[in-house]
Amino acid sequence: MASIKIVRRRNKERKDGSAPLALRISDNYRTSYRFLGQYILEKDWDKTVNRVKKSHPNHKKLNNFLMKKLIEANDIYFDLKEESLTPKQAKQKLKGVEGVKPFFVLAAERIKDKYDRGTISVAKAEMSILFNIDEFLHLKRSLNKDDIIEGIKSRRKKRISAGRKSKTDFYDSVNYFKNRSSLRFIDINERFIEKFKDFCAIYLEHKERTITNQLIFIRTLFNVAIKDGIVPSKYYPFAGDKEKIRIGSGHKIGLTIEEVQSIEQLELDYGTSIWHTRNLWLTAFYFAGIRISDIVQIKWSDFKDNRLFYVMNKNSKPVSLKIPDKAQVILDLYTNDKELNNGYIFPFLKDVNPKDMKDVFVKTRNATKLCNKYLRRIAELCDIDKPLSNHIARHSFGNIAGDKIHPLMLQKLYRHSDLKTTLNYQANFIHKEADEALDSVINF
Repeated sequence: MASIKIVRRRNKERKDGSAPLALRISDNYRTSYRFLGQYILEKDWDKTVNRVKKSHPNHKKLNNFLMKKLIEANDIYFDLKEESLTPKQAKQKLKGVEGVKPFFVLAAERIKDKYDRGTISVAKAEMSILFNIDEFLHLKRSLNKDDIIEGIKSRRKKRISAGRKSKTDFYDSVNYFKNRSSLRFIDINERFIEKFKDFCAIYLEHKERTITNQLIFIRTLFNVAIKDGIVPSKYYPFAGDKEKIRIGSGHKIGLTIEEVQSIEQLELDYGTSIWHTRNLWLTAFYFAGIRISDIVQIKWSDFKDNRLFYVMNKNSKPVSLKIPDKAQVILDLYTNDKELNNGYIFPFLKDVNPKDMKDVFVKTRNATKLCNKYLRRIAELCDIDKPLSNHIARHSFGNIAGDKIHPLMLQKLYRHSDLKTTLNYQANFIHKEADEALDSVINF
């Protein structure tokens, strides 16, 4: 059991003769100190009983404060034995329920790590959430709604413009939030979350799913903070009957077999941007709906033994899929361009520096915008009245698969971690039983 005492650190004495009081914790032949923010003159300290003498004008208040800290420290070390807390967690707890890292600081550190690892799109999305929370904290309710919305849009536009003109970079945003210590984890309670949800809906004009994604981000950070001992679990705002995060299914619309066939049969000029876009979209569809950020980065080196091997950008999952015959037909169209396209199948990243993750991110984003532009044109040419986009390749695969494929196999094809995710996703495209039930009632 640790030995915990309150001591006056004489070796830290200041010019006025006062020295700091600290918790001295001795455990397993190791000694550490946790300063309490109080300074005492030697004449006012009784080192025999470790108390402030009556000669100090505030001796009663100080002694009550010291006793409280001593009790807290002992309680934490009891928890260390009973709950198997790590020394890091115990150290954090001793620094108080506010934690040594405020919300923004912990968030900025984690987002920076993601950016440095190359998951730039995720890092940027999470950084946007931090700016949304920052806007929420600075909300001036005295202004009318339209002025608030306009101000938020103006500041966002200015940030984006500064980034594109290289006046600021991602690390400037990281440093901004590393210096924002105003928001503590204990401040994020049910009331805070409810007001933030209203703020997102009213002033940011976010849809339900976008708001949910931001709550998931906050929840994830809270779990990390609890694990690291930054904040006690009793302050967790998502536990028990508190805030519940519900992910709405929404409406996902995919193309029919006939609509996909019309895209396949569309006559386009060889080598044009719209021709490449059609080939890219169909290849994504043939491989069970590969995301656009992955399909544009597919290289010839990713194909071995008649299979595609790649790692998903979104979650770093390895994927291995057989090359369907239809996909092989498209790949054969590009075999003569291996050197021209810098090793990539499709030409959208042929000028990218593959070692520069920021360059890859920017050019992938630009390719996404370009492809969506031409997909809208393809939809017009094929008389498709659905919003044709890069991501609808995934929805189209799900729509055509319907209930023909076992959910476990679909889970593998979709690269979902949880079967429940697959079932919820596929529920958007399975209508047969509901349609038959409806007909059985009204067709009398």
